[in-house]
Amino acid sequence: MNYLYKAIIISIITTTCSNALQAQTDIDVNMMQKKELCAGVEYSYHSWNKYWEADFKRPNLNLGTVRTQMYAAMGTYGVTNKLNIMAGVPFVTTKASAGQLKGLQGWQDVMIGAKYKLFQKTLKQHTLSGYVSAKFTAPTTNYVVDYLPLNIGLKATTITSRALVDYQIKKWFTTASAAYVWRSNIRLDRNSYYTTTMHYTNEVAMPNAFTYNIRAGYRNKGLIAEVFYNNWITQGGFDITKNNMPFPSNRMNNSMVGLHVFYPLWFQKKLSIVGNAYTTITGRNVGQTNGLSIGLFYLANFSKK
Repeated sequence: MNYLYKAIIISIITTTCSNALQAQTDIDVNMMQKKELCAGVEYSYHSWNKYWEADFKRPNLNLGTVRTQMYAAMGTYGVTNKLNIMAGVPFVTTKASAGQLKGLQGWQDVMIGAKYKLFQKTLKQHTLSGYVSAKFTAPTTNYVVDYLPLNIGLKATTITSRALVDYQIKKWFTTASAAYVWRSNIRLDRNSYYTTTMHYTNEVAMPNAFTYNIRAGYRNKGLIAEVFYNNWITQGGFDITKNNMPFPSNRMNNSMVGLHVFYPLWFQKKLSIVGNAYTTITGRNVGQTNGLSIGLFYLANFSKK
């Protein structure tokens, strides 16, 4: 039975929405103007059939390919030209192609956030701008977390603070950001567990995390096309060991590269398509995930103009 469990936790499920890089999130510098609302839905799919057990990459034939699908509703509203607020919630389903473990489904963690433009300096065709953002996530349902790797989330309440700097020359840009993620303790449906020592409690201390993101590409008033690199580093935790099951407080590090496109439809400029493709290139105690997502967003303006 140990081999049934020797697969990695679905890679950082609670941050998948951010890693998918939808339009107008805390990880980019796109801003809604005052009284503008950008709202929409997005579908994402990612899977893995190999994972890193500590730093050793291996398959697990008792699980085959682990697939995750997510359906998310989200929106961003311009309180002022410099201050945006954001909200979103995903519905997640999981499934393994082999073995006896049944997949789960349910509403995951609601996200509420804000982004503020600190400054913008323009000299001829060069523009330098800075932003800060913060977001809060919390479970919306009492889903099962102690069911790895087919849980739909890690059930921790989180607070993320991020700083972003953007440099643009004509229509070409580079954006760099870094964030720290505080995570609350979680509770399991059992009264003891073993990590590197025995714990006679159902409460698990979740390690915090640090993440940074670099992206570059082309941006005009409508189209955005960019490549990105994202790195996630858990501040603590422990490795999956041989003949042992994964655990929510494992150390989970990964780096991803991908492509993001935001494109207004030619027949209706208020409608835009968002697409993403990404893959995991390095990791520790995470699956080697490949993913795709597509979304449709509508831009509404509530000003009197």
